[in-house]
Amino acid sequence: MTAHDESTSTAATAPAPVPARPPENPADPADAFTELYGRAPEGVWAAPGRVNLIGEYTDFNDGFVMPLALPHTARAAVARRSDSELRLHSADVPGGVVSLRVDELAPHQGHGWAAYPAGVVWALREAGHPVTGADIHLTSTVPTGAGLSSSAALEVVTAFALNDLFGFGLSAPELALLGQRAENAFVGVPCGIMDQMASACCTDGHALYLDTRDLTQRQVPFDLAAHGLRLLVVDTRVKHALGDGAYAERRAACETGAAALGLRTLRELPYEGLGVALETLAGAGVDESVVRCVRHVVSDNHRVEQVIALLDAGDVRAAGPVLDAGHASLRDDLRVSCPELDLVVSAAGVAGALGARMTGGGFGGSAIVLVDETSADRVAEAVTAAFAAAGHTEPRIFPAVPSVGARRLA
Repeated sequence: MTAHDESTSTAATAPAPVPARPPENPADPADAFTELYGRAPEGVWAAPGRVNLIGEYTDFNDGFVMPLALPHTARAAVARRSDSELRLHSADVPGGVVSLRVDELAPHQGHGWAAYPAGVVWALREAGHPVTGADIHLTSTVPTGAGLSSSAALEVVTAFALNDLFGFGLSAPELALLGQRAENAFVGVPCGIMDQMASACCTDGHALYLDTRDLTQRQVPFDLAAHGLRLLVVDTRVKHALGDGAYAERRAACETGAAALGLRTLRELPYEGLGVALETLAGAGVDESVVRCVRHVVSDNHRVEQVIALLDAGDVRAAGPVLDAGHASLRDDLRVSCPELDLVVSAAGVAGALGARMTGGGFGGSAIVLVDETSADRVAEAVTAAFAAAGHTEPRIFPAVPSVGARRLA
């Protein structure tokens, strides 16, 4: 998302499938498809989850983001149908096959986890691409509720599979936009475009520098090992369903702030003009929560530009303090952190991390921690010990390896 996957009250009622396996050893979805549907699939596709290095709650403000794909993926075995039947099954959610009619799909009808792939079918058909039906079996290793874009992975893998099978000839960015439309209009989650673009367009060994206003992108080399570094993901295991609609509230505050400044979006406010803009808002009596949201978005856009400059200069280590500043802004201005996320950042810092911040929609989910490779184990142990001392559930910690985006596997 940014503020992103499963991050509103709607998402709380329509969770994406829950992963049950590590990414190294997923079950073969083709075999499961054959057993389930009594015929072989026409192909198998994969689309990854993501972590966002920097640039949070900026994508719906036409701002800058910098995600990288994870090795964790949603996988889909798919075959076409010509009878308007859409049959959906997840290996990761209890229950059987969900059967729908493609010509009866309509937004906000529920369907639980199946709303994500069904929404993609609806979005394709609404855009004039005639999906005549499909059998789909899905499985995922992307942790849900962890701010790692499990829902976007589900949407993108469905879009890629149907695009290939039906020969629509759509590009990866076009498929990402259809995935976003499925989540916005069909499921009802007002996310920005970052998650779907990351899942569709990231490349191995790179971070994706994305301008969400015009969708221009640049693959930025992000070889941490070459710099003796590692990026850890710390899943706090605190689910971030945001059942109180907090994400939508922040989005509305950003829109209010832009309108009060006479701007279409906060992207139009340069960092150099932030001080004057904040004084203008305060003088006009704009609510303090709106002022804080404006300060965060404009400063986080600037932080993306700072990190890009550092990576281009080969000074990856110096990005650490920028991550710390990003977390402070999310915690104090946007107020989307939680005690567990703050504990990750503080404990990691005491243990010698170069920098850390929450990633994703907040109120739970995950944090990222930039560390020297030689201190990665020590930092991970310190964070785990801090969680134990605080009485929190043990976090799940793993390295973020910049990985390839959506693709056909078989």
